[in-house]
Amino acid sequence: MPLAQHSHSSLATLDEIRSLISKDMESVNLLIKKALYSEVGLIGQLGHYIINSGGKRLRPVLALLSARASGYQGDQHIHVAAIVEFIHTATLLHDDVVDASELRRGQETANAIWGNEASVLVGDFVYSRAFEMMVEINDMRVMEILAHATNTIAEGEVMQLLNCHNADITTESYLNVIHCKTAKLFEAGCQLGALLAGTDKSQEQAMASYGMHLGTAFQLIDDVLDYSASAEEIGKNIGDDLAEGKPTLPLIYAMAHGTKEQENTIRQAIEKGGRERIQEVSKAIESTGAITYTARLAREEANKAQQALAGFPKSPHIDALMALADFSVERNY
Repeated sequence: MPLAQHSHSSLATLDEIRSLISKDMESVNLLIKKALYSEVGLIGQLGHYIINSGGKRLRPVLALLSARASGYQGDQHIHVAAIVEFIHTATLLHDDVVDASELRRGQETANAIWGNEASVLVGDFVYSRAFEMMVEINDMRVMEILAHATNTIAEGEVMQLLNCHNADITTESYLNVIHCKTAKLFEAGCQLGALLAGTDKSQEQAMASYGMHLGTAFQLIDDVLDYSASAEEIGKNIGDDLAEGKPTLPLIYAMAHGTKEQENTIRQAIEKGGRERIQEVSKAIESTGAITYTARLAREEANKAQQALAGFPKSPHIDALMALADFSVERNY
């Protein structure tokens, strides 16, 4: 569905949204470059590789927009945006090792190039650098929100690990993993924007809620794309989740609504991992309407994100946040 149909704003494209905060984003990128510096050459090399490997930079964009949308005039949001990107980057470095991934965003992963050891250790550096940067902001609430988010993400990663090859996971516990692993950092970035602006508690909570719902929508669409886009479009191998034995929502839904045979096929695929049965699994996902169901759930989350912004005064930055919620479900990469 093209953006224009029910977008809440004239800011339909990602480029237009980016141009709205381009000055801020330049500052974030400069800060990231500076903060990645280390006397140890490999750290900078590997750090820059992953930071520059074509990500959407969605989390820092959200931190910047939510601060501006909440009326913030200072420059601490630049630090917050960079910290959020660092936390995200550290999780990616560790994630790719855990998942033994070789492709991310259409490029070789850092672990594929430099090896697992280097990826884990540089991930540690990026994490701890994020905490050094938090201290510089010198605000206990900021530290509290970011430290709690980082801890929750780690819990989410462990829950995901425990769910690997588990074909009996419920929709509810799957959504719980998403909230911890993915949505929490979106939520923290948005909440911090409002916090820096000194909004009242209810607006801070509303902005946090926007981020949480947006992050959930974003992850659900990622799950959809794992079975419905081409590897070129999403920049990773199709069926990666299945190969790792990760039960995602389309699989959980297809198992519950397919034939006994389809249920068994998917169950075996999750329990054994591997891509051998991807054709059959994809067919089952298609015939049960699992993709439509997951996409609909994502749309509902995006709508909730947009509703959370109702109490904020209209502004180009609020329009941009509205449009980002649409983008999160209408993208194909």
